[in-house]
This record gives sequence, C-alpha cells and structure tokens, in this order.
Amino acid sequence: MSFEEALVALEAVVDKLEDGELPLEQALAEFERGVALSRRCSEELDSADRRIEILVEQSGGQEAQAFEFDSNEENAAEEGAF
Repeated sequence: MSFEEALVALEAVVDKLEDGELPLEQALAEFERGVALSRRCSEELDSADRRIEILVEQSGGQEAQAFEFDSNEENAAEEGAF
C-alpha cells in the first residue's frame, strides 16, 4: 500500500468513526486499523524526511529548516483567496 493509499484509507476510517453509527466492536476494530494506518503514514513521512536530509547534506546544501505556515495565509487559502 502506498502512502497515498494509506492516507485515503485513514481518512475513510476517520469518517466512519466520526459518523458514530458503528457498533462498539466494529468501532474499536476501525480505531485499531486507523492507528496502524497512522503509524504507517508517519513512518513513511519520517523516512522521506531522512532521505531529504541526506540528499541536502550530500549536495553541500544548507541545513534543512522547518516550514512554518503564516496563519493569515493559511486562513486565506482555506477561504479561497489564493
């Protein structure tokens, strides 16, 4: 399963759980599946992050910096201003 497929599956699990219509046992099973999918996605992102850091170091580039959202830009993007 690719990262994108795992993310779509995780979103489907969240939707099912938020709906609140599942019986308890099924909700627990979906929650467990969601935790596993979340871990998989997190591991994939961590791996990609490490690969990027290695590539930057090998190219003699600058130290990687965390990307920070400007809350005004984020809100404007959500409202369709961009």
